[in-house]
Parts: sequence; C-alpha cells; structure tokens
Amino acid sequence: MKHTTITIDGPAGSGKSTVARMVAARLGFLYLDTGALYRTAALAIRRSGCAIEDESSCGAVVARSHIRFSGDRIELGGEDVSSEIRSNDISELASRIASYPPVRTALLEIQRSFQDISSLVVEGRDTGSVVFPDAAVKIYLDASSAVRARRRHDELAGKGVLISYEQVLRDMELRDQRDSTRSSSPLVVPKHAVVVDTTHRDIDGVVQKILEIIEQSLPDQ
Repeated sequence: MKHTTITIDGPAGSGKSTVARMVAARLGFLYLDTGALYRTAALAIRRSGCAIEDESSCGAVVARSHIRFSGDRIELGGEDVSSEIRSNDISELASRIASYPPVRTALLEIQRSFQDISSLVVEGRDTGSVVFPDAAVKIYLDASSAVRARRRHDELAGKGVLISYEQVLRDMELRDQRDSTRSSSPLVVPKHAVVVDTTHRDIDGVVQKILEIIEQSLPDQ
C-alpha cells in the first residue's frame, strides 16, 4: 500500500508543530515531529559527555542511540524524554548539532522509515527539501521574526520559563541565520512548496488553509 506524505517546513516559531499535529489528526495520518528527533539526539549527546564540537563523535552517539516515538511520547533508550527535550538549552543544542552532517545522516533513515508504516504529516526544517523530496504536498509556513518571537515567548512564559522577549527575539534571529546558512540541509522553501504566511492568521485559520491546499492537490483525501 502506498502511503501519502505531507511535509510542513518553516523557521522556528512559525507554528509548525501545532499546525502539523492538528492537520494529521484531521486526516487520520501519523504526525512526525522531526524537531523532537533532533532535540532527543541533542539530549543523547549531552548525556554522553562527548565533545559538542566533535561532529563525528556526535554523529556516532546519535547512530547508536535508541530513539523512537510511542504515541505522543518520544523515548530515548526506553525512557520518556518528551518533557526534558523541551528545555531552552536542549533546543539551542539541537539547533547547533542540526548543522552536523553525521548527525543529519544518522537521523535521516529514522525519519524515512516512518513512511513505510503510515501516511504522514511531517514537520521540520528540511522535510520537503531533503528528507521527503517526493512528498505529495509540501507546505512552508512563515511569519515575521517579531511575531514568531512573541509566540515563543508566550509559550515559554506559559511553562514558567523566565526569559525576556528581547532575548527570545535575539535567539530566534541567531537560529534563523544558523538554519539558513548551514552547509548541510539549510532551511529553504522546498521546490513545489506552497508558502503560507501565518503572521496574521490564527492556528485554526492556518489549519483550514492547509486542508484546503491538500484537498485541491489530493482530491481523494
């Protein structure tokens, strides 16, 4: 049976995770959070004690790590790390190691293996350009850095994290630069992707827009 893959890419804070999860639920597809994979890889590297600047060693750690999704949870070596990987320091480390080719290679096959199991809604930064270049529908979410930083600041505040909006904005702009200029799989608008600007749309509006795009592209869905 041939499964359908829909990719949703975009910069940090564009709403990818929430939107992708809702779209997957509406379609009855599996939701794959590639950002969570990278955060879990970052946690594995942090726990291993290997030198963060050693790209080959980091890739080797990830390659031998047992990372898997179990329902809404993500596990590292059988341990539920869903909450631990959402910390700001792990997020920053994930952004750094995401530029390492050995790490990306180690995670690539894990991501592609899900395509053999189920139809997917996948979100990340290179899912439509590198991981699933032949995806049936490709979406690229975007928004101004100020709006994305405000969303991320509100999210962190809701979790009790004390950090200024200005710091979140600086971190986000730095991450944007790092993601778009890295030599391995930089953040780009994938070929044939439909760009959806979320600056002035709420989550429900973005989800509805994407479902309309999918319906037009895949009338049988």
